[in-house]
Amino acid sequence: MVSSAGDQEREFRDFVAARSTALLRTAYLLAGDWGAAEDLLQVALTKTYLAWRRLDGIEAVEPYARRVLVNTATSWWRRRWHGERPTEVLPERPIPDGLDARLERDALWAHVKELPARQRAVLVLRFYEDLSEVDTAALLGVSVGTVKSQCSRALAALRKRLGEQGIEPALVADGSAERVKGAVR
Repeated sequence: MVSSAGDQEREFRDFVAARSTALLRTAYLLAGDWGAAEDLLQVALTKTYLAWRRLDGIEAVEPYARRVLVNTATSWWRRRWHGERPTEVLPERPIPDGLDARLERDALWAHVKELPARQRAVLVLRFYEDLSEVDTAALLGVSVGTVKSQCSRALAALRKRLGEQGIEPALVADGSAERVKGAVR
């Protein structure tokens, strides 16, 4: 017996009224979010309505609708990125802005500028330009020993001045002071 379009719509509405709450709970359990569950249910009901004529009676409709829910949820899960979820309250997370590092670097360079010219040149060439002692000596036209002594004096003066300001060398995992390119520690 072939039912008319009006009968099919009435049957579908009756099905939606009777089973949509249960299907929505299933959709929520699949999606984990009420908004996504409602969207998922709408898609499943639309696909079920489009297949209504092919379904053999009311007994086949609910299993079909549940299968559509599962398949659609799986398809969405594979397609979407799940790294962010909207929330009412954003967590407070301090984000380092690098201000402390910049202030420390500025304080360091202020003290480097106060060093005698040769000591400043040795530090810039050795630690900023990353030249070896031999290359630094050749570039400045002095002996390697002079480079070593000027570097030692300059670092001692910087450590003393920075220590007076409460700026201590950074420590690495083994407890030794770290040398960072562009900064003297």
